[in-house]
Amino acid sequence: MRLLNVIDVEATCWQGDPPPGMTNEIIEIGLTTIDADTWQRVAKHQLLVRPERSEISAFCTELTGLTAATVSAGVSFAEACKLLTSQYGAAERAWMSWGDYDRKQFERQCAATGVAYPFGPMHVNAKARFSEVRGLKRRPGMARALEIAGLPLEGRHHSGADDAWNIGALVVQLSAESFPEV
Repeated sequence: MRLLNVIDVEATCWQGDPPPGMTNEIIEIGLTTIDADTWQRVAKHQLLVRPERSEISAFCTELTGLTAATVSAGVSFAEACKLLTSQYGAAERAWMSWGDYDRKQFERQCAATGVAYPFGPMHVNAKARFSEVRGLKRRPGMARALEIAGLPLEGRHHSGADDAWNIGALVVQLSAESFPEV
């Protein structure tokens, strides 16, 4: 069975710029596993990550539903990256995200903390591929893409686990012809 990972992260955020001394940090990693032989979503996972260099704002809680108390039960960013590798095959599997934000956030946070980047070289920007296959000039957000595709938004928008699941539905609908590199 060939598996691929769909990743969606939520990070600390504020209404406007981060407060002095704080920076955006991953607080949730949503992961949906897709069987690339059958093009079916086979698993949905959530990793909560404790922020180390920022706090969760009221704006962030309103957007994501995540509170400081919720993520305080999570793992460190270093441990989350180890789990991505050991439990979810991140270094070996192709992975996708909706746009490049998730990939770049991992790159930034790994560089800033000295944590090894958990993913292999095969990243696919599902947003770009969806737009290309559909002939769209403007790349839609995930919620709009679901509308275009005639798919329901399942769960809470801006929940990493739910968003990864929804992006997985878009990937499955596009299927193998749209992802020859996987």
